[in-house]
Amino acid sequence: MFEPIKIAPSILSADFMDLGAEIARIEEAGAGYVHVDVMDGHFVPNLSIGVPLLKQLVPATSLPCDVHLMIDNPLRELPWFLDCGAALYTIHREAVSDDEARQVIAMIHEAGALAALSVKPKTPVHSLEPVLEELDMVLVMSVEPGFSGQSYIEGSEDRVAELAQLCRKHGASPLIEVDGGIGEKTAARVAAAGADVLVCGNAFFKAEDPAFALKGIAAIADKARLEGLRQLGEADKAGVPCVGAPCADERSFAGESAR
Repeated sequence: MFEPIKIAPSILSADFMDLGAEIARIEEAGAGYVHVDVMDGHFVPNLSIGVPLLKQLVPATSLPCDVHLMIDNPLRELPWFLDCGAALYTIHREAVSDDEARQVIAMIHEAGALAALSVKPKTPVHSLEPVLEELDMVLVMSVEPGFSGQSYIEGSEDRVAELAQLCRKHGASPLIEVDGGIGEKTAARVAAAGADVLVCGNAFFKAEDPAFALKGIAAIADKARLEGLRQLGEADKAGVPCVGAPCADERSFAGESAR
């Protein structure tokens, strides 16, 4: 069953001097998540927010908090963030071995949250295969993580399509999230390829009317997603493997409720 694309505004682009009002804008605009970028200055060359702010943020919004942990030592530091009670936590594939990834996913699930892994632009999507069936979401970075306002890396939609096909191969149903340079010009490309959740930073917070911008991006993405599903259906009927964008499937909208 088709479900609308969800938009997750990233507060990395928000006005931190008026964060309460910024969170209210996200809620009023009809967003699906509040995306929270945590950077440790080691895994990525930047620092952002930490546990004290997240602990106050989670109960301050009615939306689920989607916490993107760009940290070097998740096995040691993850418990601090799990204590904040967010809905979903993302760890980077590059920061963990296969066994560590399994441990991290188990820790997140035991805390009653959803678990995700993220891959940087140069990390092969197939590196997720060992744990793909255990994940609730996969975050595909379409910029190098660390700073907001970067431009979309061309060809990122092909990686989304590759991931969607990999999920079909394994019978897995994680949501697919895309983060980096997403706006009206790029939303359709990743949505047609199979993305379910789009992280928007400047495209939301720097817009003259953020709510109008969010609805516009979501509408563009939904239209492209439906077209992607239609094309996939035709390919399936013809017995043609789905390779490259646009490529989408009904798997993408499963798995959103907590375990």
